[in-house]
Amino acid sequence: MKPATKTGPRVEKLIQLLKGKGYLLIVMQDNPDPDSIASAVGLRRLANSTAQVQCSIAYSGTVGRGENRALVNYLNLNLHQISNIDFKKFDLIAMVDTQPGTGNNSLPQDLTPNIVIDHHPCRDATRSVELIDIRSGYGSTSTILCEYLHEAEMTPEIPLATALLYGIRSDTQDLGREATKADIEAIEWLYPLANKRMLSEIQRGSEPREYFQMLAEALKNARIYGNAIVTTLGQIDNPDMIGEVADLLMREEKTRWTMCMGLSQGKVLVSLRTADENNKAENVVKQLVDGIGTGGGHQTYAGGQIPLKENTRAELTRMERKLRRTFVRLIGAGENHAVKLIARKHKEKTVT
Repeated sequence: MKPATKTGPRVEKLIQLLKGKGYLLIVMQDNPDPDSIASAVGLRRLANSTAQVQCSIAYSGTVGRGENRALVNYLNLNLHQISNIDFKKFDLIAMVDTQPGTGNNSLPQDLTPNIVIDHHPCRDATRSVELIDIRSGYGSTSTILCEYLHEAEMTPEIPLATALLYGIRSDTQDLGREATKADIEAIEWLYPLANKRMLSEIQRGSEPREYFQMLAEALKNARIYGNAIVTTLGQIDNPDMIGEVADLLMREEKTRWTMCMGLSQGKVLVSLRTADENNKAENVVKQLVDGIGTGGGHQTYAGGQIPLKENTRAELTRMERKLRRTFVRLIGAGENHAVKLIARKHKEKTVT
C-alpha cells in the first residue's frame, strides 16, 4: 500500500461517528465466511483504538466450514447469536460484508444500521444509512478495512493481519477471482505481518465425518446439463457446504456453470458459480429468485435465499425442481439431456 499522508475522509467520518459512543454492534452474514469474520474484527479494532468503543460481533446461523471454525478459534472470538441480542444496549449498529435487505443476515427489518461497509453492489435499503462505504469493484470487504487501518496509521497485530489476509485470499481465491489492484496492495501490506503457519492451518481446517457424507450426497445428486452441473444437499446443518460444493464442481473440466441448493432454517439456499464471461452470476441469481426470495453477488459467483411457506419435503422438492428448470433456461442449457455426474460402472445414464 502507498504510505498514508493523512487520514482519509471516510475514516474521519467513521471516527467522528464513533466518538462519544459506548457500544457498537457489528452484524455479519448469517453464516459468516472468512471475509465477513475478518472485516468484523478489523472494524472492532478501529472502534476500540480510535474511539474506545466496546464492540460485540453478532450473526445468526452457523460457522460450519472447517476453515471458518479454525479462523474463529485462532482469533479467540466470542460471537453472539442475533436472537440473544438486546439492541437497546447499543449506541450504533454496523454491518460488514452484508447489507440491509439482502436476505443473508438477520438484522430485524425495523432496525436501520448506522454503518454499512461492503463490497457487494449497493442495495436500495442501504441508501438511508448514515455511513455507507460500498466498493463493489473490490474483491473483498477485508480490503476496505485494510485501507481504513492504513489511513488511520494503524498496523494490525499478527492475528488481525492473518485474518484479513486470509479473508482477501479466500474471497478472491488467491487473487484468481475478481481481484483488483487494491486487493493486491492489501495482501502485499499484510503478508509480512501475518502468521504464515496459521494461514496454512486455517486453510486445512479439520472436518467432521458428516462433512464427507454431505459431499458424497452432493456428488450422488449432481446432474450435468450441457456445460452446467446442478446438485442439491437436501436439508443440512452446515450451509457453508452449499458454496463449497459449487466451487468444487467448477473443477470439472467441461463445466462453465454450477448451482448447488440446500435447505437450512426454513430457507432454500442457492450458490452459483460461473466461468462464463458473457453472463454475470449476480444477474442470473436475481432472475432465479425474482418474486420468491432475495439474492446477489458478483460476476463469477452469487447466492440467494428462498423462504419456504410450509417447510415440508414436498415443498422443498417442488422448489428445487423449479429452481433447476429456471436456472438451466437462464443459462441456455438443455434440461432434457441431463446425465448423472457419477454413474455406475463409469457410464453416463440418461436421467428421465
